[in-house]
Amino acid sequence: MSNDGVNKGRRRLLLGATTALGAVGAVGVAVPFVQSWHPSAKARAAGAPARADVSKLEPGQQMIVEWRGRPVWIVRRTEEAIANLPNMDDRLADPESNRADQPAYIPKTPERALRPEYMVLVGICTHLGCSPTYRPDIAPADLGANWEGGFFCPCHGSRFDLSGRVFRAQPAPTNLVIPPHAYLDDATLIIGLDPEEV
Repeated sequence: MSNDGVNKGRRRLLLGATTALGAVGAVGVAVPFVQSWHPSAKARAAGAPARADVSKLEPGQQMIVEWRGRPVWIVRRTEEAIANLPNMDDRLADPESNRADQPAYIPKTPERALRPEYMVLVGICTHLGCSPTYRPDIAPADLGANWEGGFFCPCHGSRFDLSGRVFRAQPAPTNLVIPPHAYLDDATLIIGLDPEEV
């Protein structure tokens, strides 16, 4: 067979056009793939630190802030509640928080807090992940005469004091988790950052 009738210019044009079209298609497939490696704005916001204005929180009150899809409780404890915390030690499974999940800079004191007045806890029971309720009332009928305020998990009955320390013989194996947090000023708490990061 003879190639006399073949237009070499046309062949080069078709080969070039096919190559260019293939390159455009490869880029079209690669761009969404590479973009999928970067977290979305929603995902970045889910891991971002959360701020809470604690200036209007009255003694005995609780507020809830969402951080990383989890509830974080901030409780402003009364002076009486703070004074009573050391008296609870003999009823607690881990009064010194030796097995607790908490940042190293949180003191292992009965208060378990950067500022004794404010308790900051992840509001998820360490047993099976239910959300306990804040029960600041003293000696309610359903919790008994020895109840001096704290958190009660309605799913399986675990009880925690106002520092999130678990009572003995409860389904929950450890104290409630304390998230990383710091104070920007007297009124602003930031959850998700250590004090050195602020």
